[in-house]
Amino acid sequence: MSAWKKPWFPFITVLCFFTQAGLLSAQTVFSPYQSMLDQLTIPSNNHSKRSSSTDSSFHGNGDSKEILPGETLVLANLQGPGIIKHIWNTSASVFPFSARSLVLRIYWDGSEKPSVEVPIGDFFGVGHGAKKDFQSLPVSVSSFGRSRTCFWRMPFKKQAKITVSNELAEFGPVYFYYYVDWEKVESLADDILYFHARYHQQTPAKAGDHVILNTTGRGNYVGTVYSAHQVKTGWFGEGDDRFYIDGEKIPSIQGTGTEDYFGDAWGFREFAGPFQGVPLYEGSLAGDRVTAYRWHISDPIRFQKSLLFSIEHRGSVIDQQGNKLSSSGQRADWLSSVAFWYQAPIAFSDTALPPAIKRLPPYQIMLASSLKMQATPDKTKTELVAVHFEPEMPDGAIEFEFEVKTAGRYKISAVLVDGVFGSRYQPLVDGKPAGPILDMLSKGGNWREYSFGLFKLEQGKHKFKLQGQGASPNRRPSLAQKFTIGISSLVLLRLEDL
Repeated sequence: MSAWKKPWFPFITVLCFFTQAGLLSAQTVFSPYQSMLDQLTIPSNNHSKRSSSTDSSFHGNGDSKEILPGETLVLANLQGPGIIKHIWNTSASVFPFSARSLVLRIYWDGSEKPSVEVPIGDFFGVGHGAKKDFQSLPVSVSSFGRSRTCFWRMPFKKQAKITVSNELAEFGPVYFYYYVDWEKVESLADDILYFHARYHQQTPAKAGDHVILNTTGRGNYVGTVYSAHQVKTGWFGEGDDRFYIDGEKIPSIQGTGTEDYFGDAWGFREFAGPFQGVPLYEGSLAGDRVTAYRWHISDPIRFQKSLLFSIEHRGSVIDQQGNKLSSSGQRADWLSSVAFWYQAPIAFSDTALPPAIKRLPPYQIMLASSLKMQATPDKTKTELVAVHFEPEMPDGAIEFEFEVKTAGRYKISAVLVDGVFGSRYQPLVDGKPAGPILDMLSKGGNWREYSFGLFKLEQGKHKFKLQGQGASPNRRPSLAQKFTIGISSLVLLRLEDL
């Protein structure tokens, strides 16, 4: 292929032309990365430091901290002046939605109230307690939703205290690993702005705008994480974004639609960019979930006195017969959001964070190890966290019995475990196929929530079955003849309760 036919050649040619002509500098093209690289050539008197969960024994490997139900772990208690530059964490819990029940709090300069108070999954860009991977400039998630990283700059003059609380009592301890990397500095400017993050939810949404932030002070608005759990079929995102700056009655910044604000168009689909993306999008059916993010890093919203930021919550309204009654009507979905901003003076929320049980839909979560089961052949290993089915035949099956106390329409999902011997399995609910055949082959031990759709269930006992369909086509022939799958929990959500 000649150079002229390479797809990137026209872009490079135009870029070089504008750069040589003086119309576009390399600093502009590669900003903000170029400025970061430039800083590496400048000597500094700052001292690099870290607070982490590392084992107190130098050669030990017990690098996690246990957070019992109702307890709070102090990640860092730092003496300033300083700047937090990097936070990483991962956790292990039997509860599939622990990212919504764990709460991150950050306190500045000895304050008794937090300026950051957000469920940990939402802070790192994924709502609903869900586990999804994505990469953006300040925040990223990897390891099938289990590894969380942020690079927000967080300056403080006197003190910084960071805590994580385990606020759900029913599912035992959480094992938490973390880094907090920071620099001790000689001084900070008198007018430095402090980092803030605040969570807000409506369950269900009320008529009118969903308020994401209402604050008083001077600062820069820098980011939004917005999540919706749909309780009705249809499109939920016809609402416009509105920024009321310094007491405006009519917002000077108004948008054209929810997906437009998050950098998409004509609905949502999953994507991830440096400044905007949709890490989670399940669809437009009742029970489906979405999370989108928008980082105002290159275009912060400046305010001198106050800022009110809201998004309308409007979309399609469809009756039970499938008739569209409105394309832009009020909807009663479950909404949650996180606002990220810098400001002075330090701000606090006047509204208490809802308790963990109120931050999640009314899930019925059943540990597989607690359910009555039948396996053919009887090749199971039962642990607290999972039941592992390990037959040496391709058509083995394992079945669990569960009980529904109230008849209704249920979304059914399960947290399943794949592995190096993982094989293909067909899920069934009461003997009927529930979604496509699953291929559970992986490099080993990944936990993931799988959704099987909506089911009308009568009161009483029901069956969830995993029927073997043979080895994965990607499996190495040299591996031992096992056809495994693991199940941690079965999850039911009755949509009428929403």
